[in-house]
Amino acid sequence: MGQRTSGLQVSTEPPEGRGSESRPVHHLIRPLHSLPVDQPNGEIFSYVIHLQREGYREPTIESTARSLRAIAKHVDLLNPNQVKDYVHSLKVTESRKERIVIYVSGFYKFKKIEWSAPRYRRVQRLPWIPTEEEVNQLISGLGKKSSCFVQILKETAMRPGECWNLRWIDVDIERGTVSVLPEKDSNPRICKVTSRTMSMIQRQPKHHTFVFRNPTVNQHKSLDRFRRIYCKQRKNIAFKLGNPRLQQISFKTMRHYKATMFYHSTRDILATMQLLGHKNIRNTLVYTHLVSFESDEWTCKIAKTIDDAKGLIEDGFEYVTDIENVKLFRKRK
Repeated sequence: MGQRTSGLQVSTEPPEGRGSESRPVHHLIRPLHSLPVDQPNGEIFSYVIHLQREGYREPTIESTARSLRAIAKHVDLLNPNQVKDYVHSLKVTESRKERIVIYVSGFYKFKKIEWSAPRYRRVQRLPWIPTEEEVNQLISGLGKKSSCFVQILKETAMRPGECWNLRWIDVDIERGTVSVLPEKDSNPRICKVTSRTMSMIQRQPKHHTFVFRNPTVNQHKSLDRFRRIYCKQRKNIAFKLGNPRLQQISFKTMRHYKATMFYHSTRDILATMQLLGHKNIRNTLVYTHLVSFESDEWTCKIAKTIDDAKGLIEDGFEYVTDIENVKLFRKRK
């Protein structure tokens, strides 16, 4: 899987992510049809075909091809020293340089070109977590489809691609659950959602097998388009409310948000691991020291009936105590 250079284990395989799709990949390198095969783009094209045959997922192949093409525009892609100098000169993060080196290492292994991979170490950063008020403000201002999509992410911690692949058959209205078809070799899971979220799902048009996407359109490209629409809506909402922090809320932010809130309320790292579908608990441990909530403010509400209590629990409130024949519930702002 890798070669050891200067005491560092460097992966010589392309990035993780394999799938069962076997779609044509000619569109990933444009415009190869007009280039001689002995040019760098022709070499990249051969590598792309190899990755497809090996079963790598289309987003992985596309990212690899895009990075290699960018290098080939500036230096000789088949000259390791020139590639090293180019990567070193890039004004990007260490994480990005590490990823580029992985792409190049896989390409050189395919071409049987020897090189000593430069060492770049990504800086681990804790995810940014918005407040629940900010999340709710954003969701309430989004369009019908976008608001439903983000609401599901908020309550289930799905990855965007997992939610994008949600089928109507995965939605259990009676039990109030959705089944998650996992990505990135994670575990399948069933997630409970509130009645409000289930109602939002049911209001989506039932034109296709999938809740959100058209199966006749490439799923990755359609998700990218949907993400761009979301970003435009988010920008307008942030401007309207005068809160630029809202522009930091991505689809992936919702996964971090749910995991953080869930762990803090349960203090159960194994349950959080199961919620996220992680196979390695090390990926889950980051949520144990993300945020300290000791000084946070709370929203308090009372429940006089069973229906009141049920609604508050579904909205994420937790029971505190009984006072004067009413039950007190609280939730962080």
